[in-house]
Amino acid sequence: MSACPINCTAVKQQLRKCSSISKDGNQMSRSNPCRWPAMLPDYDPNDNEAGMKILEDLTQNVHQIQQLVLEEIITRNEHTEYLKGFLNGQCDMQAFKNKVPVVNYEDIKVYIERIANGDSSNIISAEPIIELLTSSGTSGGRPNMMPSTAEDLHRKTFFYNLLVPVMNKYVDGLDEGKAMYLLFVKPETKTPSGLMARPVLTSYYKSRNFKNRSFNRFNVYTSPDETILCSDSKKSMFCQLLCGLVQRREVLRVGAVFASALLRAIKFLEDNWKELCSNIRAGHLSDWITDPGCRNVVSLILSEPDPELADTIEHECSSESWEGIIKKLWPRTKYIEVIVTGSMAQYVSTLEFYSGGLPLVSTMYASSECYFGINLKPLSQPSDVSYSLIPNMAYFEFLPVKKNHEDVQCNGVCEENCSKDVEPVDLVDVKLGQYYELVVTTFTGLYRYRVGDILMVTGFYNKAPQFRFVHRRNVVLSVDTDKTNEEDLLKAVTKAKLLVESLGFLLIEYTSYADTSSIPGHYVIFWELTSKGSNHVPVLDPKLMEQCCSVVEESLDSVYRRCRRKDNSIGPLEIRVVRHRTFDALMDFCVSQGSSVNQYKTPRCVKSGEAINILDSRVVGRFFSQNAPSWEPV
Repeated sequence: MSACPINCTAVKQQLRKCSSISKDGNQMSRSNPCRWPAMLPDYDPNDNEAGMKILEDLTQNVHQIQQLVLEEIITRNEHTEYLKGFLNGQCDMQAFKNKVPVVNYEDIKVYIERIANGDSSNIISAEPIIELLTSSGTSGGRPNMMPSTAEDLHRKTFFYNLLVPVMNKYVDGLDEGKAMYLLFVKPETKTPSGLMARPVLTSYYKSRNFKNRSFNRFNVYTSPDETILCSDSKKSMFCQLLCGLVQRREVLRVGAVFASALLRAIKFLEDNWKELCSNIRAGHLSDWITDPGCRNVVSLILSEPDPELADTIEHECSSESWEGIIKKLWPRTKYIEVIVTGSMAQYVSTLEFYSGGLPLVSTMYASSECYFGINLKPLSQPSDVSYSLIPNMAYFEFLPVKKNHEDVQCNGVCEENCSKDVEPVDLVDVKLGQYYELVVTTFTGLYRYRVGDILMVTGFYNKAPQFRFVHRRNVVLSVDTDKTNEEDLLKAVTKAKLLVESLGFLLIEYTSYADTSSIPGHYVIFWELTSKGSNHVPVLDPKLMEQCCSVVEESLDSVYRRCRRKDNSIGPLEIRVVRHRTFDALMDFCVSQGSSVNQYKTPRCVKSGEAINILDSRVVGRFFSQNAPSWEPV
């Protein structure tokens, strides 16, 4: 067996020390000896061999490390209000599993809101909470907020550093050029307590861990930090693309966090390549880039006129087809790094069109709650991507779920059923081929928290299970970072249909899908309408239907409305009215594919191409929202 990378004796000594220290109720601080460095092995990220050795050791000693992680979290936080309320002094691992319930966001929302409103961090965490991370999940239309600590930024840095040796194992020469990664910050707000509430990546990019990161010759970016941290997304995009084009001969990999973000960048390039070429030809940055930080750093890169480079880019971009444009503009590119699992899988074919045959690499699995796992076979096909959970990131448990496959041919996903009485299983006890919902206990104050991700066990790397991300629980629509569930869609449609009902029309049925055939993608809702007392499709006022589209958008959550209004990452919502008995035809198709006629219910989202074609072939009217919905940071 490989040696455990975590000094178990040191951790246990530290646990005893911290247990005695924490009994006086004092919160741990940076000066406190309980800083837990042993849980994050230190190494030089330029040392590939050391990085791979750590990964091998972590994946060989999964059970031992998971036990230490849970023991550490309990010992550290046993005097918090939350854990005391359940454990009542019994602070061992078995008591934790017996007494601390598995929860969702609604169960802990009151604690998060108390901290946001000024209460002490130690109601849930012995470590000071320094900010709240807004997630794509929502509660009451507002983003969920996850606690974060200073130490957690170090954990994320450790995680990012582990990605480098994995890629170097499969791709040679990454230290001979740069990465054109298009990274962006999102809007943030300040809570009544003064804590910032912002997305997890915005938090990391603004942290000292990112801005003061050690030099890593395998991870040099074409984008200066100032362009990444620019709050104006259009200026940020323009400057990052300009820097990437000027340094095109040095670019070895191209990427963004999500596939949708990279495709938005390509669309932006389509719309703005002439101006970018003009900047390069003149050696001068456009005057509308007024951000001082961006102007200074980009002007240094755009140091002199380069008409030859401008001509080359103009030649490629003026081509009738943009197939393979990434490889043409950045000819040394070895792969494209974007997340292409989950809802991002819908963009794979479009990325393949633009990529010129380059591998699509999805390196990591993470969320606002926690960073989870790494793809240890990064050159695998997008449909085969699996992630190995890193056992020192958090304590992982899994709720077994039963898959209902009857409707898979119709709506493209299997519904899952999870009994309230089922007991979670540990990371080392999951079974090959089984489906689970991920539950995490983190170092930041989440205990047995249901993340909402449905995973399937696909294999093992050493003793670490590997998981394929299947989908988000209850999510029916997603184009970018939005996650619209069936309940929210129903509420939005219910509000909108009141407009047509007031005129004597009835909404018989509806379903939806995320149309990503254009950039940006947009929501499509199919409506079957009839006049009261008639089976005929009513004559519809386009203005009224456009208003219905707007009502649906205004009724969706703040993440959707931010993507739509602020980020421009989602296009106008569309309602397609279909003729009478269209949904009967949809049912006939689903039954023909194996659904039970007795148990059939209309899917509120369709993902099967055949099902979408059945609906589209019966469309009698198409209507789009004419105005972006309202949105303010919350």
